[in-house]
Amino acid sequence: MKEQGKIYFASDFHLGLPAGTPPLQREKKVVSWLNSIAGDASEIYLLGDIFDFWWEYKLVVPKGFTRFLGTISAITDSGIPIHFFTGNHDMWAGDYLQIECGMIIHRAPVTKVFNEKVFHLAHGEGLGTRDAGYKILLAAFRNRTLQKMYSAIHPALGVGFGHRWSLSSRLGKGITLEFLGEDREDLIRYAKSILEKQKTDYFIFGHRHLAMSYKLGQTSEVIFLGDWIHTGNYAVWDGKKLSLNTPA
Repeated sequence: MKEQGKIYFASDFHLGLPAGTPPLQREKKVVSWLNSIAGDASEIYLLGDIFDFWWEYKLVVPKGFTRFLGTISAITDSGIPIHFFTGNHDMWAGDYLQIECGMIIHRAPVTKVFNEKVFHLAHGEGLGTRDAGYKILLAAFRNRTLQKMYSAIHPALGVGFGHRWSLSSRLGKGITLEFLGEDREDLIRYAKSILEKQKTDYFIFGHRHLAMSYKLGQTSEVIFLGDWIHTGNYAVWDGKKLSLNTPA
């Protein structure tokens, strides 16, 4: 890890999603961004829903994403750590991304300290929610027995169904891009619960598909990373300040 490099954060590439920008165009944009930051990055954090659907069988991984996976592998081979947080669309990642591509996999929120500033990092699915139905759905997705049963389905059917579910659920549920207010935002509620336990300077979340920063109290800030379905946003810590940007 470079001692004086910048730390980058991005999420919700939704690679493979046939909505917004064309999937291949989006992948090339992500790859271009990764190559542009590799020269001054000390670490890169990808905070979930990097793939719109990712399911690993024992001997089979999803078709496609060769430009992205090759770029990731080249960056980790150069000694720059890349952290991959599983999201609700790619929580079924096994060991392929770690063994073959060199990424560090995280399946739960992580707290890090950079230059004496405390960062709390997470994708965000289910955190702070009061929706019992959504909690049950996430529990089912994470159930090891149900995952083994799904893996028994032939990949042509399992992956195909997963892509159709991903697209239909997104279109059916819709995405609320407006900030709902401090009392109605699940991730703000979650951040407040963390602050009751420990001082935290920055919270960085994916999942919300909203690019914005929000001051929480006098000393904390919440960053929603937005997504790459249409525009593309990322945050960067230069050792002194955290900023939310879009690629040039």
